[in-house]
Amino acid sequence: MKKVSRVLSLVLTVSLLVLAAGCGAKAPAASAGAPSSSAPSSSAPSSSAPAKDVSKPYIAVISKGFQHQFWQVVMKGAKDAAEEYNVDMTFDGPASESEINTQVDMLNAAIAKNPQGLCLAALDTESVTSQLNDLKSKGIPVVGFDSGVPDAPAGTIQATASTNNENAGALAADSMFADPTFSAALKAATTDKPVLIGVLSQDATSASVVGRTTGFIDQMVKNCETVFAGQVEVTGHDKFAKAATSGKAAVNIKVVVPPSTNANDMQNGAQSLFGTKGIIAMFASNEGAVTGILAATTDGSDLDRTNGKYKNVTVVGFDAGKAQKAAVKNGWFLGSITQDPYMIGYLAVELTVKSINGEKVSDTDTGCKFYTAKNIDDPDISQLVYD
Repeated sequence: MKKVSRVLSLVLTVSLLVLAAGCGAKAPAASAGAPSSSAPSSSAPSSSAPAKDVSKPYIAVISKGFQHQFWQVVMKGAKDAAEEYNVDMTFDGPASESEINTQVDMLNAAIAKNPQGLCLAALDTESVTSQLNDLKSKGIPVVGFDSGVPDAPAGTIQATASTNNENAGALAADSMFADPTFSAALKAATTDKPVLIGVLSQDATSASVVGRTTGFIDQMVKNCETVFAGQVEVTGHDKFAKAATSGKAAVNIKVVVPPSTNANDMQNGAQSLFGTKGIIAMFASNEGAVTGILAATTDGSDLDRTNGKYKNVTVVGFDAGKAQKAAVKNGWFLGSITQDPYMIGYLAVELTVKSINGEKVSDTDTGCKFYTAKNIDDPDISQLVYD
């Protein structure tokens, strides 16, 4: 009996060991934290977004500044895209758009964090050329946004999400030219008493600002030539200068580029144009230039069409902001061009995600519209004019 008992005991022990081994083989699979590469997670994003993983891809976004509210809306769009595509994202930019070295330091700090992708709106391409080449050699995609990175080394920028600034500037010129008050003042010009159309341009280096300025000038010259053939000139800055082909001008488009983006410099630039004999209109290339015009006109009240000091000057701005919106609503500005800053930020991150995933991407126009006191509260405009 003892022998039988030992045999039964041995059999029972072996059976228990086999059963335990079978249960143990399943335990690691049940407790594993990483999902199977062949089975989608129940919380996986849509097919247009990258697959969720243990560690999220990290994308660094470096803007041109935080000086204007425009960049706050760009940041909101970037944050929403980062959440939608399940990526980690940081958004940095210098205090003002004159601080090139600060932006370079921010770029270097972001690169040190080993991002999987990077979005960049460069203040100065030459200052970031070596970084772009290094990122390319490491296979890290870079997407430009807003003004992007003009004249970047070949292959370093995958795509750019931005407004077509030349078209935006042309829209400003066409909108101004169609205004009856402007048209009447323009037609009164002669070569003996030429009229002046002022252009306050924040700088002559940023691709976005230069594009708007060039687009406005080229289209305004074209429009004015239909009234004064050969009698339109562009002065004030060598980059944009054009001589009247007839030798004598009835229309002078004068460009002022202040020495810096400092508020005082922008205001002084605006005052110099308002003080020029024969001025009938003014175009501001961005929110900074608009701020300069408002500072030079007692927050815009001097542009009041009935009693203002500059009541006969037609002004078209660019971008938005609380003060600019008020000037438009009050009729002190004919209107302004708005970009879509939210989509600039959103699409920059989206294009970067696609690049990380190996998808082919291309430049994307984020669009623009002309808003006035009549349409500023329309749904398709109100969402684009930030405070």
